[in-house]
Amino acid sequence: MASRLLSCAAASFATPPKHTGLSDSTTCYPSLLLLPSTSTVAKLTLRNGSLKCKAIGDQSSQTSLDRTVYQGIYGPWTVDSSDVREVILYRSGLVTAAASFVVAASAAFFPDNSLLSDIIKQNLDLFYMIGAGGLGLSLFLIHIYVTEIKRTLQALWALGVVGSLASYTSLARPAGENLIQYVIDNPSAVWFIGPLFAALTGLVFKEGLCYGKLEAGLLTFIIPILLLGHLTGLMDDGVKLTLLGSWMALFVIFAGRKFTQPIKDDIGDKSVFMFNSLLEDEKKALLDKLEQQKFGEKLKYEEM
Repeated sequence: MASRLLSCAAASFATPPKHTGLSDSTTCYPSLLLLPSTSTVAKLTLRNGSLKCKAIGDQSSQTSLDRTVYQGIYGPWTVDSSDVREVILYRSGLVTAAASFVVAASAAFFPDNSLLSDIIKQNLDLFYMIGAGGLGLSLFLIHIYVTEIKRTLQALWALGVVGSLASYTSLARPAGENLIQYVIDNPSAVWFIGPLFAALTGLVFKEGLCYGKLEAGLLTFIIPILLLGHLTGLMDDGVKLTLLGSWMALFVIFAGRKFTQPIKDDIGDKSVFMFNSLLEDEKKALLDKLEQQKFGEKLKYEEM
C-alpha cells in the first residue's frame, strides 16, 4: 500500500500544479490546486479501507460528473460516484432534520385549538425520531479531518438518542405526554436530550467555520442559548419563541443552501483521509518521499 501511495505522490510532483481560481474558503485546509489538464497523473481511490492507485489521462477522457483532478496535500484526487452519493445523503440528512424540526416547532406558533396544531402535537414524537435519524445519517457521513472530533459528535448524538428513549419510556409516557411536551413542562429533562442538540451544534459550527456561512454561525449560538435558557428558567416565553422562530428560519436556510455548494466542498481534501488510513510506517515513508520530491523540485528550479 505504501509503495502505491508513494508512486502516486511521485506522479503528483512530476508536473508542477497551477492555480485555477478555486476559493481558499472551500475547505478548512490549504486551498486545492488544479493539475494541468494535459498531464497524465496518478489517481488515488479508497475502497472499503484499501488504497488503490491508477494512472489517468487527459481530463477530457474522463466520464465522471466532476472531471477535475485536484491536487491535495498528499497527492491528486478526483470526485467519484461514491463521493457524490455520500454528499447527497449527507445533505439529505440535514434537510430531513431541518424539515422535521420546523414542522414540530411550528406547533408553538399555531392556536392551541386549531386542527393543524392538534395534528402536529399528536405526532411530535414521530417528527423528533425522524429528525434525529436524519441528523444521525449526516453525522455518520460528515467529512472531518480530525477523526476524534467526528467520533465525539457521533457519541453525543448516540447519548442524546439513548437519553431521549429513556426519558420517553421512564418519564413522559407514564405521565401521559409525548417527549417534547414533557421537556417543555419539565426543563430539567433537557439534560437527557441535550447531547443530541450538542451534536447538532457541533455540526453547524463546523459548517460555519469551514465555509463562513452566517446562518450556521448564528445557529451555533442560538441552539445552546435557547436550551440553556429553558433549562435554567432564566428566559421568558416571549424570548424563547423569538429564538425558536430564528432557529427554524436559519435551519431551513442552512439546509437549503447546502445544495448550492459544489460536491467537492463537502468532501474536503480526499488525500488527507487516504493518508490517515495508512499505517504509521507507511505515513512516515510517504512523508519522506514527499520531502524528497519537494527537495528535487527546488534544486531543478534553482538550476534554471
